[in-house]
Amino acid sequence: MVSHPPDLSREQGLWATGYRWIGGVDEAGRGAWAGPVVAAAVILPPDLPDLALLLAPVRDSKQLTPRCREACFALIVRHAISYGIGAVPAQEIDRLGILQATRLAMRQAVESLQPPPEYLLIDAVPLPEVGVPYSAIIKGDRDCLSIAAASIIAKVTRDRWMMALEERLPGYGLGRHKGYGTRAHWEALRRLGPSEQHRRSFAPIRALGEV
Repeated sequence: MVSHPPDLSREQGLWATGYRWIGGVDEAGRGAWAGPVVAAAVILPPDLPDLALLLAPVRDSKQLTPRCREACFALIVRHAISYGIGAVPAQEIDRLGILQATRLAMRQAVESLQPPPEYLLIDAVPLPEVGVPYSAIIKGDRDCLSIAAASIIAKVTRDRWMMALEERLPGYGLGRHKGYGTRAHWEALRRLGPSEQHRRSFAPIRALGEV
């Protein structure tokens, strides 16, 4: 199935009703076994006529190669009004649960935006605690350009952090699988045991105590 590019239809509808600063929000790392969950929020310019053309390569981060994500990251940073990052580490994920940790990371990202957003377009996750009107959109990173941009900022940021962790915690392959569940990751866990970057509340890590 050929994927269609995300567009600005939701942003344009909101701009037409008087909203100016629209924040797209997404996360990366929610399903990983190790490392933080990272969220990003991006405000795209409402008055740049060629915005969709300038950001034409941008897609849901899962549809892009690492090299394409890096190129899109640079494009987004160059043209965005603002972007913000939030991150919640493994220990907090274990304490809060992954959904609440994801919402906390999203809130951090939103609260770091300047100017503050007037409306949020969020990939799937309701976020009433930020006190800003929002829409939680299923598969928003596929259809909405602001959310797709946030997905790339979150993914590239998290991947860079995981590659840096590879140097601090050699042997797990964190720079390759980025903390996600792979056979190589599982074999490294069985050999080395979990590190402080592993989410001990997640079933595969808990299962290590049973093998």
